[in-house]
Amino acid sequence: AMNRVQLLGRVGQDPIMRQVEGKNPVTIFSLATNEMWRTGESELTPGGEIWHPTLLFLCNLGDISQKTTWHRISVFRPGLRDVTYQYVKKGSRIFVEGKIDYGEYTDKNNVRRQATTIIA
Repeated sequence: AMNRVQLLGRVGQDPIMRQVEGKNPVTIFSLATNEMWRTGESELTPGGEIWHPTLLFLCNLGDISQKTTWHRISVFRPGLRDVTYQYVKKGSRIFVEGKIDYGEYTDKNNVRRQATTIIA
């Protein structure tokens, strides 16, 4: 089995470092990734070639739609955690590789919530 994710996007806010008593510190930040696609026509060009998202700015292919997805990134490894906290800033374009972690927590109103985190 494999649990691996690669993301390229922009940092949403300056990273913060948190430490829960008795546990190792963690650096946390959000990362925005964008998906773009053409709407209204088929995914094939008139010549029968397969359309590719990187061609959006090269050809007039119709209306363009975009979706932004926000990812919560947690960095636990000591060296990487500290470098991330010190040098990554809001707006930085970065590549993140890690694994997806699905967890549950109870919020301040005692409601059980689910959270998806990328562990880098």
